[in-house]
Amino acid sequence: MLFNSFAFLFAFLPLTLLGFFWIGRLGHEPAIAWLILASLFFYGWWNPVYVPLIIASMLVNFGIGRRIGRDHQHARRAGARALLVLGITFNLGLLGWYKYANFGVDTLNTVLGTDLHLQQVLLPLAISFFTFQQIAYLVDAYQGITREYRFSHYLLFVTFFPQLIAGPIVHHKEMLPQFPRREALQPHVANIAVGGTIFVMGLFKKTVLADGIAVYATPVFDRAAAGDTLTFFEAWGGALAYTWQLYFDFSGYSDMAIGAARLFGIRLPQNFHSPYKATSIVEFWRRWHMTLSRFLRDYLYIPLGGNRHGPVKRYRNLFLTMLLGGLWHGAGWTFVIWGALHGLYLVVNHAWQRLWAVIAPRPLVPGAVARLLAWSITFLAVVVGWVFFRAADMDAALRMLAAMCGMHGVALPNAIAVSLGALWPVLSAWGVGTYLGGGTDFALTWAWVLALAPIALMMPNSMQIMARFKPVLKLYSGDDRHELRLLPMHMQSLHWRPTAPVGMATGVCAALAILAMSRVSEFLYFQF
Repeated sequence: MLFNSFAFLFAFLPLTLLGFFWIGRLGHEPAIAWLILASLFFYGWWNPVYVPLIIASMLVNFGIGRRIGRDHQHARRAGARALLVLGITFNLGLLGWYKYANFGVDTLNTVLGTDLHLQQVLLPLAISFFTFQQIAYLVDAYQGITREYRFSHYLLFVTFFPQLIAGPIVHHKEMLPQFPRREALQPHVANIAVGGTIFVMGLFKKTVLADGIAVYATPVFDRAAAGDTLTFFEAWGGALAYTWQLYFDFSGYSDMAIGAARLFGIRLPQNFHSPYKATSIVEFWRRWHMTLSRFLRDYLYIPLGGNRHGPVKRYRNLFLTMLLGGLWHGAGWTFVIWGALHGLYLVVNHAWQRLWAVIAPRPLVPGAVARLLAWSITFLAVVVGWVFFRAADMDAALRMLAAMCGMHGVALPNAIAVSLGALWPVLSAWGVGTYLGGGTDFALTWAWVLALAPIALMMPNSMQIMARFKPVLKLYSGDDRHELRLLPMHMQSLHWRPTAPVGMATGVCAALAILAMSRVSEFLYFQF
């Protein structure tokens, strides 16, 4: 079931919410049981076949986690370690079969020239997300961090429908203590107002902004996959359109998840903090998909050794972490290349910071100029990475990048060229050509790209707007001085207040978002 569907908005969500508060009068456990059943219904809406799979996964992980915890209490480290290995193997085996079996067979056939065949394995929704959550639970049980939890609470921790399908990736110590709170069993006006507003923000991002620009990104990548030759502006228009589409799609989903959870009095962790304002790749990953970055840091980068054994091994650990993070996103070489690129970006970023501190301890250019230059390099690197992330295959990605480098010429639609008047002869003298047709799509693509840029690069994000009402467990705590700042700080300040004009504006946004749902589409991260 999609958040941006009529079934969810006008049936599932209100009925689940009303049922939760009505059953909540009977106590915590009946209310939690109701949410578990509702969440499993939500999960099974797409394909009921996979409901037993997620239930079996939770049964196995909870049982192993409990046993690990008992062995840890009795200082049976060897037994706990064996159980941890068993649990992680079970989870990775499940994920590997459903997500990577076909990819592995195809790769073997390509490399070895074999003709192995495997029936197409359909990827269960959310398997990447609930697998990571449960691996973290097992590791924490081994480290003695977890407490004894009721099985019903653990089920809700994994299946809680706002974050089940595409995150945020939640941690047991964040979520489990929230479920038994008595105040969560009664409706609170503040929770309804704050949660509803955040949900509307996310719905507007998805249906109006992300889906609105998607129609100009998809055809360009489809043409690249089909082998068509793209010109410079066509390729860049498609790449930038996808850059905005992915951001507003995934951040919109995260907002809806945070808003929906808040209706039930539950706070989720923050997942985005204006990542396209980042002036370094390091800062980008502190702002983009923050809960995934946290998981990769705590359960992969640090266990690999982190930065404890010198810069060379630190760079190796960074690269491997991002390489595996790329593979987690999808079973394809384009995702591997995307992860490797970001691993390389992080290595270069850290090495450059280390070198620059030695050769130029004092700034050589004004801070604003330095930030703009750093942002330009960072944003360019991110867009190049998104080309691999989106492309159907390596050939399509390379065609896109070749066109973005101008290798297939720079040209404008004839109708656009004619409308430029006296400027056109100058451009023509510089080698800019023309082609027939496509003028409307060209103009609309770049109109969307230019219209969405100020929203992502200048405006405060949804969590900043709602900051006074503590919308998430913990707001971004990084240094906002290290970001692109095209407006003075006082002009970037926009704080939500529960007033009539704000309520009317929210209602208008909700109406526009619902009207745009005539072209219902899945969230991009559903495929991961």
